[in-house]
Amino acid sequence: MSTPCIICVAITGSLPRKADNPAVPITVSEQIESTHAAFEAGASIVHAHVRNDDETPSSDPEKFAALKEGVEKHCPGMIVQFSTGGRSGAGQTRGGMLPLGPDMASLSVGSNNFPTRVYENPPELVDWLAAEMLSYSIKPEIEAFDLSHILKAADMHRRGQIKDTPYVQFVMGVKNAMPADRQVFDFYVQTVKRLFGEKAQWCAAGIGANQLVLNEWSVSSGGHARTGLEDNIRLSKTQLAPSNAALVQRVADICAQHHRPVATASQARRILGIA
Repeated sequence: MSTPCIICVAITGSLPRKADNPAVPITVSEQIESTHAAFEAGASIVHAHVRNDDETPSSDPEKFAALKEGVEKHCPGMIVQFSTGGRSGAGQTRGGMLPLGPDMASLSVGSNNFPTRVYENPPELVDWLAAEMLSYSIKPEIEAFDLSHILKAADMHRRGQIKDTPYVQFVMGVKNAMPADRQVFDFYVQTVKRLFGEKAQWCAAGIGANQLVLNEWSVSSGGHARTGLEDNIRLSKTQLAPSNAALVQRVADICAQHHRPVATASQARRILGIA
């Protein structure tokens, strides 16, 4: 429990809009400002999506480039993680921003159900995205929506498609996918340690009200935590979150309760092996 807790802030995502919560940052300038406040509150990774002016999802590399430049300028050392998720585009457009060389990028290695659609991650696209990340020295974050995704990451690691020890994030609470189940969560942790070693690092993300639940499970179990307006727009059932920073502060408070330091950006880079 002495390992500092890395807090990842997922600032925008593809779904929440200003009508849902006015604090959701849409423009690149809003995203940079929101990320800076979250960085000051303790976040050491920013998980980034970009949007069009009408708030719809975008894969525009120019927007990603501007966001990366702004974060690097205003949040020294913060780990920039681009999303290659499927709501922002189709096929290889999902990785069109990878030549920009972010520190990290999300990598979903298998398909699963979402609330109203199938989240498709066909093997050939997964292989291509992984190859692009290797080519540009980008550390993938494996987004595990299902147990099979952890096992797939282990297979890709054995094949050399993922360099170094995989960093796995458990995603729980997506409707029609894996619910927030404590026994499953504990088995995920055991599986990561069995496949990648006792010192393997992992993270967890909860959707909606499950965000707080997964934050508490992760911090108390020695893992790392994801928060942010992408996954959850509320502090409570009746109160909207005023900012990404407020959600980050909530995780920092949980860390204090469990006597875990919050990782600085430089500590997060050392823990994850990012130069």
